[in-house]
Amino acid sequence: MTKIDKKNAWVKETKFGDWFLNTDTWLIHVLQRALNDLETLIPADQPKEFDTILDIGSGFGHSLVELDERFTPNTIISLDVDPDVINKADENARKCKSNIQFLINNAAQIELEDSSVDMVFCHQTFHHIVDQESAITEIYRVLKPGGCLLFAESCRRYIHSMVIRVLFRHPMHVQKTDLEYLSLLEKTGFSVKEELISRPFLWWSRADLGLWETLTGRTEDPTSREETLINAVLYKH
Repeated sequence: MTKIDKKNAWVKETKFGDWFLNTDTWLIHVLQRALNDLETLIPADQPKEFDTILDIGSGFGHSLVELDERFTPNTIISLDVDPDVINKADENARKCKSNIQFLINNAAQIELEDSSVDMVFCHQTFHHIVDQESAITEIYRVLKPGGCLLFAESCRRYIHSMVIRVLFRHPMHVQKTDLEYLSLLEKTGFSVKEELISRPFLWWSRADLGLWETLTGRTEDPTSREETLINAVLYKH
């Protein structure tokens, strides 16, 4: 039996998924909405600008433009496991004022020095990673002490839903609930504070795309439901 190198393993996206990640729907309703939420969670006494940002899973580079405009970095390191990211993200990279550096890496083995970045942005990428434990350890390693992680993820309930199973591809055995993600982050060393966490229950993250709520005017009880999304601002001790 061939041994799988988890640190280098990844699940290639479907053609539909690749197309969707370059649509206005993704940009406006997923990426920008998550960043808007994350920005409100950053404490008033913490920096709002970051000199060096590591973007985990840049894809088509829409996140590069958003990070450049919102946090005015000098450098954004665009990390992606797909070598074609340089072509996919080139147009958006050229829109940025900051210096864009491409790094072809799996997040479980990041070729950067310890304590070399001020902020890590990990948006809708972690559920694609096979070796999540190594990836979060690497993210923690490359962050400077006091550095910030903006973490935005779809949780197990959403990834395991039928529509996502049909249209996209993910390593299903590693998917986690919001509480399991927070436990992993805390065990790694991040400071996890409930006031810096958001659990949006957006229509597109539900199995019925929000139809039940539209028809009945009611939504699931947030005290008992299994969450579909988590946004969190975390700091390295």
